[in-house]
Amino acid sequence: MPQRVRVPLRVIVGHYADSTVSVYVKVAALDRRDTGCEAGVAYLSSLLGLARSTVERALTQLMRPAPDDDVVELTSQRRTRPGGDGWTAVRRIRATNPRREHGAWVPSRAAESLSPRQLRAYAALSYATATGAHVTLAELARVLRHRSGQKAGQALDVRSVRRILRELERLGWISVERRAGYRGRHLYTCHDEPTHAALTADTGEGSGGDLECGSLAYKEDHQTDSPEDPPTAVSGIRRRRTSGSSAREAAENPPLPPSFRRPYAGPELSLAPRIWRVLEPVKPLLPGLSPYVVRELAREIARQLDEGQEPERLRSRLEFRFAATQDIRDPGRWLLGAAVVRRGCGLVACESGRIWHTGVRCDVCAELRAADGQRPPGRPPGPRRPAYPRPPGRWHECEACRAPSRTPLPHGVCRACRPPDPLTVLRRWQR
Repeated sequence: MPQRVRVPLRVIVGHYADSTVSVYVKVAALDRRDTGCEAGVAYLSSLLGLARSTVERALTQLMRPAPDDDVVELTSQRRTRPGGDGWTAVRRIRATNPRREHGAWVPSRAAESLSPRQLRAYAALSYATATGAHVTLAELARVLRHRSGQKAGQALDVRSVRRILRELERLGWISVERRAGYRGRHLYTCHDEPTHAALTADTGEGSGGDLECGSLAYKEDHQTDSPEDPPTAVSGIRRRRTSGSSAREAAENPPLPPSFRRPYAGPELSLAPRIWRVLEPVKPLLPGLSPYVVRELAREIARQLDEGQEPERLRSRLEFRFAATQDIRDPGRWLLGAAVVRRGCGLVACESGRIWHTGVRCDVCAELRAADGQRPPGRPPGPRRPAYPRPPGRWHECEACRAPSRTPLPHGVCRACRPPDPLTVLRRWQR
């Protein structure tokens, strides 16, 4: 059963920003531990996909009294010694009484998978379905109103609300029964987890304490700190297995000359649990990669997961290709250009010519291979030439594409179908 937290209705429909709702859900999930929420700003930022300044503004907004009822939703207790050393602050959510205060139950993993505005729409729908209210798009637009800018306080456009609901339905967080409710209104069903396997890979480890087994590593918290041994840079390695290495080791830049060294001013590198689970077979290659390459690799894996591919499928693909490759000179280039790339046709279920769920051969790939086998060697793939009308008189015909020619063809094929001369290609390459 996925972990859920109760979000007060005043937070959903109140003056709080959209990002504040996401931060509230994640802090409330981490507050389930006996020690409270000990995660720092950098960890929350990397987990939610928000900037540090956005997370800091959200925490400040939750710790200040609300302008309408002077209620403080979050308290923070510092644990810093007089010398300046210490641990991260302990944050706790205000205790609420379900019998006296309305609220909505929201899964903790939804804060990581959905954008702040999508999460707010999901929370509003969760409250509406729990109370049996048949909401309209206009009513949701007043909840998802503009929070900043010239239109601050105004209701959102109905078309924007419709796009948000379609995206939630596509991701599998809600189900919509169109025109099945009161006076032709839509009926919504909120799911505690996505209905497909693309966004449900965060099991067994990760944030929110789904199994109450802690959170990811963070350097400011000694109870959840990473191993003290720094990872060593990897450049031009052969395939080998290292025992005792952690999947959460930090990826650092290889040493550069002082004249070319540039300090990195961006956020600390931290990946989502579902990305770490996929990258487990190739974790010996990660310490030698730059943060840019690791982020591009994480984005590609997340894109394929959101497309509908299972985490076990990507994990098996990386494990098989890593075991089948003997020499990896550039780990970053190999991971982005060969290891994580899906091979097959346009079907999402196709994996290197076979259907992933059943293991049978893909019919589309078989047809493509049959079509490729009909063209002569050396001819690039593409549509065949149309039938040419035969000119009057004596003529010759290409044996490959059946194109007419008034002059005799030396090898029976025209110049377009003739394979390139290796000597000519070598001369062009030398130039």
